[in-house]
Amino acid sequence: MPLPRARTAEGQAGLAAMAADPAHALLATDYDGTLAPIVADPATAVAAPGAAAALARLAGLVGTVAVITGRPALEAVSLGGLAHVPGLIVLGHYGAQRWQSGVLSEASVPAGVQAVREALPGLLAELAAPEGTTVEDKGTALAVHTRRTADPAATFALLREPLGRLATSAALTLEPGRLVLELRPPGTDKGTALRELVAERAARSAMFCGDDLGDLTAFATIRRLRADGVPGCVVVSESRETPELAEAADIVVDGPPGIVRLLAELADYLPGG
Repeated sequence: MPLPRARTAEGQAGLAAMAADPAHALLATDYDGTLAPIVADPATAVAAPGAAAALARLAGLVGTVAVITGRPALEAVSLGGLAHVPGLIVLGHYGAQRWQSGVLSEASVPAGVQAVREALPGLLAELAAPEGTTVEDKGTALAVHTRRTADPAATFALLREPLGRLATSAALTLEPGRLVLELRPPGTDKGTALRELVAERAARSAMFCGDDLGDLTAFATIRRLRADGVPGCVVVSESRETPELAEAADIVVDGPPGIVRLLAELADYLPGG
């Protein structure tokens, strides 16, 4: 089985470095839209067939396997069937939570999150948010989904600016995604979580797989690591909702099934696979 091919020299160098020294390689992936298809109800977003098995194979072959998600860590573990992936690290809430070996640790919730929690229902009513607008309470953040409305894109546009003002008033940030607007504490993003994990694990190469605007900070971290001499590879799970992400990718695959195939191909290539 040949090494998967990247469309950039930098990405191929990242893959080659992982293959040459897998014990010091770090492979991290987003959950929704990457390991699991995007669905109307986030509570039903189970992982794509074969995703957990591919991660379990890689966990025995590379130094670190991680999932970095905006979801609560336990949700990703449960929905993804990830509890039995050996050594897996799941960073939930963009790194504010950590699940490893069945143990969950988390940071305290900033006061601004509770302020937004209390203000959000009134604001949505004032804006006459269309039927189907839903609020997902993540504990350390709140996400407003427009996917289930009659016109998701128009609802997204209607809510974006007012929710941005609400976030600013509570010292939070507004993070747009695939038909979702998330209000969360500043400084919590996938790029920061990935950078800190690479340093903690003393990784000598890294790969990150993502699909959404919230993954751009992790892509940027991979580019900064490369500039600092740590080879890396960016993989995009392609979506019609965020076609611009492909421009930042070293490898583009066809959604979560493509991610599963890529992970399996990498496991096939690595020594011991």
